[in-house]
Amino acid sequence: MSKRCYYEVLGCSKDASAEELRRAYKKEALKHHPDRNQGNPNAEQTFKEVNEAYQVLSDEQKRRIYDQFGFAGLEGQASGGPGDMGDVFSHMQDLFAEMFSGGPFGFGGNRAPRRGGDLRVQQRLSLRDAAFGCKREVVVHAPSRCDDCSGSGAAAGSKPEACSGCRGTGQVSTARGFVMFTAPCARCQGRGQVIRNVCKSCKGEGVIAKPRKVTVNFPAGIDSGQRLRVQGQGMPGPGNVPPGDLYVEVDVEEDSRFERDGTDLVTRVSVGFVDAALGAEVRVPSIGPETENGEEPTLTVSIPAGTQSGAVFTLKGQGIPRLDGRGRGCLIVVVQVQVPTALTSRARELLTMLDEELRLGAEDAEGVSRRRVAAK
Repeated sequence: MSKRCYYEVLGCSKDASAEELRRAYKKEALKHHPDRNQGNPNAEQTFKEVNEAYQVLSDEQKRRIYDQFGFAGLEGQASGGPGDMGDVFSHMQDLFAEMFSGGPFGFGGNRAPRRGGDLRVQQRLSLRDAAFGCKREVVVHAPSRCDDCSGSGAAAGSKPEACSGCRGTGQVSTARGFVMFTAPCARCQGRGQVIRNVCKSCKGEGVIAKPRKVTVNFPAGIDSGQRLRVQGQGMPGPGNVPPGDLYVEVDVEEDSRFERDGTDLVTRVSVGFVDAALGAEVRVPSIGPETENGEEPTLTVSIPAGTQSGAVFTLKGQGIPRLDGRGRGCLIVVVQVQVPTALTSRARELLTMLDEELRLGAEDAEGVSRRRVAAK
């Protein structure tokens, strides 16, 4: 099956800004999240498609490649490392550097060291953890620098030696007429070093596959679709070049008590029709920290007499903290008046009497109003 255009997947135009892409991703990710579409076999596939589209379009370099070359430009970089589609332009620069290295144009010498590839993982947070921030150990399943040889690939007590074939440059040059051709050294495979005593743990690779834990601090107010960068926790680079970065994408779990709208929270509270008619103090759920005895926190809201179903009460400063630290959003309480469905004969009699009383009161009020109008 041919892949859909990434902009079509997110429902955005090709000139959409980064913020528009983020909002579109959040909307589509929530819409197609498997937890919200249980029993729908296509939801998970669409959710993965949305995530893939945002991973590409939220990265400026990858978006530029995609806009210019389409899917072909991304697929050609599959060997760039886990989670990294590569960079076409940097590959072209490397190609020219190899062609002219050591030649008459003055581009001789080693290429600049390249850092390791980036990694991406996803972390689910509860609404409360996302609201107030938390620290989590994220498990990363990827190659890590070998502890026994510190990434050198050489056994303990030894170290890599400069390759005699290329004198440590990793490249050999040959002249053909007036043209200088450069190619990777066959003896060291372009590394510039040879290992006499290979590390037994990593077999000379310098990396070993094992899960590792990375501590990540999630700031208060973070939301689904946002990601954090942890520098230096990505793929280790060859030799002693610095490792890449780890990108942690956040997925906030749904909460049965609240609906989140940016920094605002919406909750619904059921009120008996007697309390709605006479007024009452009701308890509503709060996003605040749990109480000392482990109970869920609540807030008190005063419901005035005559409150109708669907009435909205706004509690300022009781929502989600803002990422910039400037206060919190609102807690929006929507009242739902409960009407009894099972009545005893006595209750039915009392309600009939109440209805008659209310009707007489309404007629008296209407008569008073008419007399006032006539008097004027």
